[in-house]
Amino acid sequence: MELDNPTDVMVSVVNIQKAHQVLKEVVYHTPLMFNHLLSERYQAKIYLKREDLQSVRSYKIRGAYHKISSLSREELKQGIVCASAGNHAQGVAYACQKLKVKGTIFMPSPTPRQKVDQVKMFGKEWVEVCLCGDTFDDAYQESVTFCEQNKQVFIHPFDDPKVIAGQGTVGLEILADIPEKPDFVIMPVGGGGLASGVGSYIKQINPDTQLIGVEPAGAPAMQQSLEQGFPVTLADIDKFVDGAAVQKVGKLTFEICQQVLNRVETVPEGKVCTTILELYNQQAIVVEPAGALTIASLEQLKDQIKGKTVVCVVSGSNNDITRMEEIKEKSLLHEGLKHYFLINFPQRAGALREFLLNALGEKDDITHFEYIKKHNKEKGAAVVGIEVPTAQDYAALIKRFEKNKVQYQLLNQQPELLSFAV
Repeated sequence: MELDNPTDVMVSVVNIQKAHQVLKEVVYHTPLMFNHLLSERYQAKIYLKREDLQSVRSYKIRGAYHKISSLSREELKQGIVCASAGNHAQGVAYACQKLKVKGTIFMPSPTPRQKVDQVKMFGKEWVEVCLCGDTFDDAYQESVTFCEQNKQVFIHPFDDPKVIAGQGTVGLEILADIPEKPDFVIMPVGGGGLASGVGSYIKQINPDTQLIGVEPAGAPAMQQSLEQGFPVTLADIDKFVDGAAVQKVGKLTFEICQQVLNRVETVPEGKVCTTILELYNQQAIVVEPAGALTIASLEQLKDQIKGKTVVCVVSGSNNDITRMEEIKEKSLLHEGLKHYFLINFPQRAGALREFLLNALGEKDDITHFEYIKKHNKEKGAAVVGIEVPTAQDYAALIKRFEKNKVQYQLLNQQPELLSFAV
């Protein structure tokens, strides 16, 4: 890796410019679009870098293609290997098809069929998909073993200088297209490849630009690593934001992010879901959970970005339509519009009718009702989901519960019990 400074771990501007030359005939130079709605909402100039419009609907093709194209003839002839549950697999598959290189892609067995089919579509006859294990870590271990046995090159999703340089071309395009120097560039962070590449380029060209990484609250691997001073391994993560939920960031990406990121923000998964729905309903923009991270962070950054020029990298749009009900549910829970209760109803005629007439507000809506009484007792429990018009209506609902002596237990703050009950 060529460095501008021997003590610097950043990928050099020259290397990112070279990557751009390699990629310009393969990847789209995606648009940097001024967003009127977000700019008005946050009183700032907000641009979206639309990597969701990339050829494989995410930026991952940049790093994958740049890495694979850098291999020797002998290495390419031998074939390559990767492990992924999503966008990296699609980027590698596309690169294999373009370069006519045989690739073996390991994916966890529970990977949705839609994602597996996308990988096969992009790779055509040049890739073989191996489904193995229950998690990404299982698939990764299998891929490493296979790679060693067959003496093939492993294409890492983020912790590789060639991959990082490829992702850095996103930053090159941002600065080439933006009409004024950006005050903030906000990037999603998973393993750290995108933040390392974009951060390396922008920090060397515009050192005054603040670079902010955004992680899902359920997987703050980079934030905790920066706080501890070394890459930490998270014991448990929420995998919902699958494009950015990792247990451990890369060694190289951590070192670069230490230098280039001003800070890392975390965003609750529910807020990500609200953002996905708003982008779709208000602006006809389809994003995956990781692609919504940067825009979801704007609310908590609104005081800092007011009056500033801001770029949000929208990293991808590979969203499975079957997840929309889950996305809507998580959004309603986060916004305080839906509440689940375990309610003990007296075992007498008219008890449920009294609850409906007296405890519920005029516009409250029961969206879930499951009676779980199993024995002949004086009271019978039911799991009840209630949707309220606004978050402020929850307090009035609880007042009516107490006035009518409803025996209840709120399940929203008990995720394990809620997941079991609903």
